[in-house]
Amino acid sequence: MSDRPGSNAVPPSARPEVKTRRFSVSLVWIVPFVAALIGLTMLINNGLNAGPKIEISFQTAMGLEANKTQVKYKNVVIGQVTAIALSDDRSHVVATVELNKSAEGFTAEDSVFWVVRPRIGANGISGVDTLLSGAFIGADAGSAEPRKREFVGLETPPPITYGEQGKRFTLHTDDLGSLDIGSPVYYRRIEVGQVVSFQLAEDGKGVDVEIFVHAPNDKYVTTDTRFWNASGVDLTVGANGLKVNTESLSTILAGGVAFVEPKYSPNATPATERAKFNLFEDQETALAPPDGEPRYISMSFNQALRGLAVGAPVEFLGVNIGRVVSVNLDYDPKTQSFPSVVGAVIYPDRLGKAHEKLLARMGGEDDERTARLMAAFVKQGLRAQARSANLLTGQLYISMSFVPNAPPVTFDVAARPLRVPTMPGSLDKVQEQLQGVVDKVSKLPLEEIANNLNGSLSEMQKTLHQVNNEVLPQMRGTLQQTQKTLSTANSSFSEDSPERQQLGQAMDEIQRTARSVRVLTDFLSRNPEALIRGRTKQGEPDAYKAPGNTSREIEPEVQP
Repeated sequence: MSDRPGSNAVPPSARPEVKTRRFSVSLVWIVPFVAALIGLTMLINNGLNAGPKIEISFQTAMGLEANKTQVKYKNVVIGQVTAIALSDDRSHVVATVELNKSAEGFTAEDSVFWVVRPRIGANGISGVDTLLSGAFIGADAGSAEPRKREFVGLETPPPITYGEQGKRFTLHTDDLGSLDIGSPVYYRRIEVGQVVSFQLAEDGKGVDVEIFVHAPNDKYVTTDTRFWNASGVDLTVGANGLKVNTESLSTILAGGVAFVEPKYSPNATPATERAKFNLFEDQETALAPPDGEPRYISMSFNQALRGLAVGAPVEFLGVNIGRVVSVNLDYDPKTQSFPSVVGAVIYPDRLGKAHEKLLARMGGEDDERTARLMAAFVKQGLRAQARSANLLTGQLYISMSFVPNAPPVTFDVAARPLRVPTMPGSLDKVQEQLQGVVDKVSKLPLEEIANNLNGSLSEMQKTLHQVNNEVLPQMRGTLQQTQKTLSTANSSFSEDSPERQQLGQAMDEIQRTARSVRVLTDFLSRNPEALIRGRTKQGEPDAYKAPGNTSREIEPEVQP
């Protein structure tokens, strides 16, 4: 095809005109486009900043709300609850939580979560701020390397978080007592820690209590530190009177633990993390010297042991060397009786230097030396007795002492546990004596004595009746007559009565007579011959002349 002139080509003017359409955008579409762009940017940003999603199970969803309840660490929001669902078995609820990207560390395997609500516990009132803001989930990041997405939430807040400085220790005790999570730990009566958890021991024969001691006070827990239960009030009655000992008021309500290092261990070193200690019942037991290896003994009593309980002390010459661990009944087919078998654990090291000196004289293993030593004591009269510790409560204890002239017994040194011979206690002897007195009283003819006494009382009653009806009226008349006689005598001896005047004259005559007799006696003592010759004027003494009158003589009124 040629474009030359004159060819058959269609001229440009003859070609059809093609119209083109222009695309125009309205300003109205700019707003939703910008909004969509912003939303997409936000989605991309949230996706880039989104943290892990975890699930936390709780016993109940009380206080939790989806898209409202926050997750906080040290009061900083690190996530939010996005959904709450019931578990398949309907035993708990599962809260889905979206954490911030910065909270990746809270997915550690040992991380813990709990619901913060208003609570009243041993440490006081907590979570009061949630009354206005609502409950939230508290979190504490763990330190383990493994990660997980499913957690079991705590029903109570942990007393200690991972961020606090200090050391944890484990205390082993027979029972928990009044201790609880949050119970304080004291050192020299200053609160330095608290109880963080407790659980049964692996063998089920005790309780392991975990405590946390804050830094820097954790350095005072040494390898020889002694812990004791300081709960409640310790009352002691001794020679100095009543003594009351307690750590603080909170220990009475919530319990507590106290510790101190013994004075006889100056070279102890600081204890390591998770070190294990024994938790004693009281301070006196905790600070006692080491008990050493225990030895088990058995005792058989042919008496009732009401009042002897497990834990009762075992004393040797007044020194506490152990405690009772069992009290059981046995049957003896020969005597057809039921003796009481008492098991006890003793600590010979409590005897101190006396035990060391005794063992130094014997060779062999410890068990053999202890058996031979016990055999020597039994030969010397060692006997166990159940004695009364308190007459008011009836409590008993085991006393081991040497009894003079004790009958010999056979002691088996190979028996395990060692069987210590026994004898009745002093209280049993008193009871036997009282029983003998009762038997003697029962043999008395009480009925005959009562009959005789009844007859005597009847006769006495008759006599008293006769005295009341006959003798007393006669005595009353006699007394009345005597009263009249006395009245007459009183009237007769009045001042103006003739009888009194005659009595006065008679008394004067008696006085004159007595004077004459005295004069005569004096004269005869000087002139005894007057009894023969009679009185002469020449021999009359001058003493019988009236003074101042020599012519008139005083003659005695009575002639010799």
